[in-house]
Amino acid sequence: MNDVPWSIGYGTNGFTDHPLPSALDVLEGEGYTAVALTLGHPHLDPFAPDWRAQTEALSADLRRRGLRVVVETGARYLLDPVRKHRPTLVDRNAEPRMVFLRRAIEIAAILGADCVSLWSGVLPDDVTLDAARVLLDERLLELTGVAAAAGVPLALEPEPGMVVETVADALAVRARLGHPAILGITVDLGHCVVVEPDGVVGALRAAGALLRNVQADDMLPHAHEHLPFGEGALDLDAALAALRELDYRGVVAVELPRHAHAAPALARASMAALTAASARSAAASGAAVPAVGGAVAGPAVGGAVAGPAGGGDSAAGGDPATGGSPGVVASSPPGASSRGAERVTTGGPGAGGGPDPLAASSAGPSPSAPHGASGGTDAPSAPHDAGGGTGASSTPAAGPHPWTIRAVEQVRRDAASAARLFAAAGREVGREPLTAEPFAPTADDAARAAIIAALADGGADPAAAVALYRRGDDAERRGVLRGLDAIADPTPAWRDAGLDLVLDALRANDTRLVAAALGSFAAAHLDDHAWRHGVLKCVFLGIPLSVVVGLDVRTDDELAAMAARFAEERRAAGRTVPDDLALISGADGAGPARATPAPDAAALGTATPGAATPGAATPGAAAPTATTAHPTAHPTAPTATTAPAGHAPAVPDDLTLLRARERA
Repeated sequence: MNDVPWSIGYGTNGFTDHPLPSALDVLEGEGYTAVALTLGHPHLDPFAPDWRAQTEALSADLRRRGLRVVVETGARYLLDPVRKHRPTLVDRNAEPRMVFLRRAIEIAAILGADCVSLWSGVLPDDVTLDAARVLLDERLLELTGVAAAAGVPLALEPEPGMVVETVADALAVRARLGHPAILGITVDLGHCVVVEPDGVVGALRAAGALLRNVQADDMLPHAHEHLPFGEGALDLDAALAALRELDYRGVVAVELPRHAHAAPALARASMAALTAASARSAAASGAAVPAVGGAVAGPAVGGAVAGPAGGGDSAAGGDPATGGSPGVVASSPPGASSRGAERVTTGGPGAGGGPDPLAASSAGPSPSAPHGASGGTDAPSAPHDAGGGTGASSTPAAGPHPWTIRAVEQVRRDAASAARLFAAAGREVGREPLTAEPFAPTADDAARAAIIAALADGGADPAAAVALYRRGDDAERRGVLRGLDAIADPTPAWRDAGLDLVLDALRANDTRLVAAALGSFAAAHLDDHAWRHGVLKCVFLGIPLSVVVGLDVRTDDELAAMAARFAEERRAAGRTVPDDLALISGADGAGPARATPAPDAAALGTATPGAATPGAATPGAAAPTATTAHPTAHPTAPTATTAPAGHAPAVPDDLTLLRARERA
């Protein structure tokens, strides 16, 4: 019945009037092959004295029925009988939530679940947004460690009204954490109607290879209310066509938590709707067949369609509104999202889903750039997979993206075009990390860095770069910082402007921004006092010191002493010492000294002929930003957690370098 690559499931939170075995009987009878199990009343109580025995029995039952399972953690009053969903991962005291999520991971491991799905939480009245992000990052870092040890993927779900509300927010969290492979994304199709500026197709494509779990329901714009299919504004055909394009093979589970009174009838109707929509979308797209590397072959007449990550250009025959295969259309109607953002089309060649912004003005691709299937806009090179699945590749890209080459050429001719191109970079080249290392530059980092270098090479006023930083989002600010590293020999004006931006970034709590700030530009030009404090801030925020360019050259006795004092002060105050410092204090200081090597020109993928290139070794220039592999696995942050029983935590070597100098 279910002739689709994914498994169709149903959420038990929509069967709360049924005992769990009865609910499974109904679902099995309707042809479902998966279940989304919400832990808590009235089904599997994670805190029951016999929870383990119950879980083992359920595991055997699911195997007998042939049902896949994902674990959901959204029970409303499981942790607090008065406050719905509280506490969350962004509350000041989140320990009950952390205990629950650790138990959920244990249960998922016993069940052999595809993943544990979780969300951030609504911003509390007594917590600022910046503080909430720090709290969320600290807790997710701990949970990713627990999940990795158990072999259970996590899937962060954007929820309307929560701190992580959109797929872009979830991707930003992953980037701040250093792109942990164990952490993927859950996408609720109905939520996309309410909050995703690029609609359901854009959201799914943005999640790309990181998509671990899909919840299926309908919604109306501006109302976070789960509805049966056909009662809202969701274009289900487009959503399923996008999943087919992505070659998604996980669970697609119906989520109707307010409809338990009609659960059996809705289970039947939902299966019929999903089956019919799957058939229509397959016919419209020519039953696209997955190609090697995750790209999807398009219809016989239409040509190839770019792979999922980044929402890249479509080749000949692609739909001009969506940038995808024919038949994939924007699903969300025009209007403002709950964030007040104007809705746009769902991807495609240009920043707004229309024509390629470079196509009309560019003289054409560089002779060194590969040509696209249509002879016009080139299809993007396949980005690396940052999440589970096949894993992230540590092999650098073969060269600059064709779009980046054209963007650099245009900026050299017209510096005023930089702002428009800067905003379009993520959509055009993708946002995946270029290597598997923590805090590695991303594809859009590389493109934006090349644009900044082109501005500097062309003699533009550095005020242009300052404006791009001040007015940009986090990714655009990071791109400016990477671009400073790409300038071979900055003029005094560019040097002064760059130092102001680096200092501004080092005052932030965005780990990606801080990591990008301590590249080769900072190594060459930042004064000792600011540089030392930047390094120590990396330790405090859990950023591996392998991202700091020039650490082996600039580390001195004062920095080593600062690190030691920081640890002692926290101990004296009775506060938990971040893992790096606490572990180093008990180490013998015998860690190997490491230099931070520079990557070759391809490492950032922007080796444009004649351009100052991030990653290129320019004589007389400071080494470019690099993220290098640790000789041993390195935790991505100093979360205050204890090692699991029976497991001695690995001793990171970053601050061993500092302590070794102090002893010397």
